[in-house]
Amino acid sequence: MTFRPDPSMTVPARPRMLTLLAGALLWAAGSASAFAAQAGTQADAPLLTEPAPAADQMTAMSAAPSSAPLPIVDPVPAATRTPDAAPMPVTPAAPVASAPPAPAQAAVLPGGSRTYRIPLSQLGARDGLPLRGIDGSNGVDFGARLDERIVEMRLDLDYTYSPALLPDLSHIKVQLNGDVADSVALPKEESGKPQQRVIPLPVPALREFNRLNLQLIGHYTLSCEDPVHSSLWANINPDSALELTVVPTDLPNDLALLPAPFFDKHDGRPLVLPIMLPGAPDAGRLEAAGIVASWMGALASYRGASFPVSLDTLPTQGHAVVLARPGDTLAGLRMPSVSGPTLAMVPNPNDAYGKLLLVMGRNDGEIKQAAIALALGYQTLSGPSNQITRLEAPEPRQPYDAPNWLPHDRPVQFGELMPVSRMNVYGHRPAPIDLNLRLPPGLFGWRSDGVPMELRYRYSPRPARQSVLEVTAGNQLVQTLSLHPDVRSDLFSRVSGMPPSEAHATVMVPPYMLPPMAGLQFRYIYEYAKLGECQNSIVDNVMSAIDPASTIDISRLPRYAAMPDLGAFSDAGFPFTRMADLSETAVVLPDQAGAHDYSAYLMLMGAMGESTGYPAVGVTVGRAAQVDQLSDKDLLVLSSGGNQPLIKRWNGYLPGGAEGEGRRFGISDWLSRTLDWRGSDPRTRGAPASGKVVATGSGPAGMLEGIESPLSSGRSVVVVSGTNADGLAAAVRAVLVNRSNDQKIQGDLAVVNGTEVATLSNEQSYYIGTLPPWLAVQWFFANHPLLLVLALVFSAVVLAVLVYLSLRARAQRRLGS
Repeated sequence: MTFRPDPSMTVPARPRMLTLLAGALLWAAGSASAFAAQAGTQADAPLLTEPAPAADQMTAMSAAPSSAPLPIVDPVPAATRTPDAAPMPVTPAAPVASAPPAPAQAAVLPGGSRTYRIPLSQLGARDGLPLRGIDGSNGVDFGARLDERIVEMRLDLDYTYSPALLPDLSHIKVQLNGDVADSVALPKEESGKPQQRVIPLPVPALREFNRLNLQLIGHYTLSCEDPVHSSLWANINPDSALELTVVPTDLPNDLALLPAPFFDKHDGRPLVLPIMLPGAPDAGRLEAAGIVASWMGALASYRGASFPVSLDTLPTQGHAVVLARPGDTLAGLRMPSVSGPTLAMVPNPNDAYGKLLLVMGRNDGEIKQAAIALALGYQTLSGPSNQITRLEAPEPRQPYDAPNWLPHDRPVQFGELMPVSRMNVYGHRPAPIDLNLRLPPGLFGWRSDGVPMELRYRYSPRPARQSVLEVTAGNQLVQTLSLHPDVRSDLFSRVSGMPPSEAHATVMVPPYMLPPMAGLQFRYIYEYAKLGECQNSIVDNVMSAIDPASTIDISRLPRYAAMPDLGAFSDAGFPFTRMADLSETAVVLPDQAGAHDYSAYLMLMGAMGESTGYPAVGVTVGRAAQVDQLSDKDLLVLSSGGNQPLIKRWNGYLPGGAEGEGRRFGISDWLSRTLDWRGSDPRTRGAPASGKVVATGSGPAGMLEGIESPLSSGRSVVVVSGTNADGLAAAVRAVLVNRSNDQKIQGDLAVVNGTEVATLSNEQSYYIGTLPPWLAVQWFFANHPLLLVLALVFSAVVLAVLVYLSLRARAQRRLGS
């Protein structure tokens, strides 16, 4: 067929084509402008949505929207509320190391933006991220706060890689939520040395919870290679950090957001929450503050929490908690009249984006009721203000029943302790399955076979016979289980001829491997089956799992703790946390306490809430003059700069008492006790110390001391003190970081100088708990071997006399007959 031009076409071919091309270009330019405008609008939209109010309701509490007016807040200047306000100082973004300088001007960040760093060590990569094999991967999880919008995000990557890697075939792939953000080249000349690289991350890829993953694509030869060769490695330093540039968002005054924005589960950083108190708070107000701090500490969990205290002043920025009564006057905030315990959320008059959580009542008793309602029933609250119309007292707690602690009366399944998804791993060398445990302090494991663990596990059968499952506790080997058992021992395997893929084992964990903060690790190690040169390849079909029906049982171990034990106090708040609500605990504050003393008290309450997972609704706060009325409780005594009268009153009982112008430090007589084969009565201080040291100084120093209560036998006293406010703060910090400090705090006397902690005395004079009768007898004679010898000699003499008398009587009867 022959094509003929249309005779009706009057425009020449070339001019018509130019006209069409020009129109297409104009249309494309308009579309690009519209697309850019739409993209800019979407970029300004918040990434996260506000959570819906919780539907669960508590029967123990009735909360109604308060009809009382909200506190009158001084207006914030409009300039601070608009996005066009003057920007705060922002850390400049570092350029990517391998990219040439761009001639274009850097993008202008929104006003009010700020930049902060989150080290990967705070996101779970405490030891960094090791990458192994030809495609080894590892990563961390993180979130974005509800009250912030991320506008720029970068990864400050510190890494080292193998000198054997081929630069043309090897790189590190950076992924955010599955999207590739960048590929890091691995040049030969930089291998084996620490490297730094700044990698921009795509903000549009963010979700509520995010996964940052790094994958090593590694090759060491152009010919046939071993996929798991030892030269295929790269290490990501734990000092690598996410750098986030954020702008604040204005959240509504809605109690349904609780615990946000005061605590945000998306934020992996330590919690810092200011708490505002009146200039001279009484016991009820301080008890309410302790309840709030312990609740926040339980929520913060592994992050840690601190509570700076301000007296009669509001924080200049951010969020805070205010405990107030009608008539209290604060800078920029006038409290309204209320008709009962009330909770409210209002703006911070000093910060347009900050919020204040008001815990109010007509008296301190109602303020405490509002704090209890907040800690136990925050899920039922909504709206800007709620009045608590009815509050039933929670059920009394039982000893050692803290929600965070492993139950001691039954076997506990692993599925109760961690999500099932975390019990499954993939690959030949997967990351270990970590099972974190909190055990009740004082488990008595003497002469015990261990803690039984019924372990059920699954694995992918492999042809190699050296594949194993390593069970460790605190990085100490407990047992190694083979992943290639004898086929003949399994009925299904004998019938089907298939190797087994699941197994069961009883593992006994030594009690000394299970401190209050314990961790079990299950590490699958598959031997790589080498078929021969150029025949080796890794197929991604290896899966492993720990069955959630596996159990651990501590019910066989009695609870019998030698005291004082500052290690148990720093690790778990023991003995105060023996009752999860601290109903048998009294905190004795200095008579002339200041903001630093209140802050130390609240930080310790937060640490105890973190240990138990339950708010301290039963704690009692008192002063030195009231201590005789608290004889039936365990006492936590705080002191800074000599403002605690109890230090002088109990000077003779304390291992670090005052002497003249200095402090007396007792030193343990551990050598003589070791050489004294007779043993000593642990309930007495026969020879409490081989010497003492008296020292004076002007520098800040902290001290932790433990004794049996001079007021009541079997009760405990822990003194946390400092030569001044800084010394008290150092002592509290030492308690909070002791878990990562190799348990340096032990015994009954520890001294803190800066970040250094030294245990000077380890004398134990009494016990908490009970033992079964048969075990109590064994334990008594084990600690008193001389008495055991005397008892044996006495028993032998008595037996000999009885035998002699019996034989003599028998002989007399025979002779008489």
